[in-house]
Amino acid sequence: MNEILTWLLDTVQSVDPVVRTIIAGVAIMLETSVLVGLVVPGDTVVIVAGTAVSGPVEAIALGIAVVAGALVGESVGFALGRFLGPRIRASRLGQRIGEENWRRSERYLERRGGLAIFLSRFLPVLHSLVPLTVGMSNYSYRRFLAWTTPACVIWTTLYISVASLAAGTYRDLSESIHYAGYIFVAVIVVFLVLIFVGKKVIERVERKHLGDDPTEPSRGDGAGMKD
Repeated sequence: MNEILTWLLDTVQSVDPVVRTIIAGVAIMLETSVLVGLVVPGDTVVIVAGTAVSGPVEAIALGIAVVAGALVGESVGFALGRFLGPRIRASRLGQRIGEENWRRSERYLERRGGLAIFLSRFLPVLHSLVPLTVGMSNYSYRRFLAWTTPACVIWTTLYISVASLAAGTYRDLSESIHYAGYIFVAVIVVFLVLIFVGKKVIERVERKHLGDDPTEPSRGDGAGMKD
């Protein structure tokens, strides 16, 4: 196990750090794009890139690239919603997304305001669709960025920190503990399970705001206001 894992980690680390960073940034940009966001495994790419981080400078550079990529992808979604939203919704792509997902995204934004933008970063489907929905509303771009940027930073920090810590710990232990590879795999699996559980908890807590039968709207800020 150790030999295989060491070879895999060394292979990833042998890729030029600049290339790794660019790939991770582009992957997360695509993952947050409404056009391809449902099929690009951006989180997997970030984890793989995170295992190759060899110091704080590389970690910071990777973090900046991933956050920037996420913001670019979400900004593209916002712009598409602002200028082409209704046409996209009526298009074949919009039909593939599903009318219920469109309504779900609209309801969530209407009821939760900025908090919907923040939390959607951690929810499947909505993390790609909410930026476009926000663009279709009269929500300002500045306020949109104010809510989505912290979410992107938190998401990025979690993924890179866990991946780099797991890989670094494995390398420290691999020479002395023959089952170090299993520890590495266990750490990554536990992290992904916790992420999955966290998403389910958010969905459960937010269910009444995502569903068809709303209670009194509870907005996180002055949604619908242009600055």
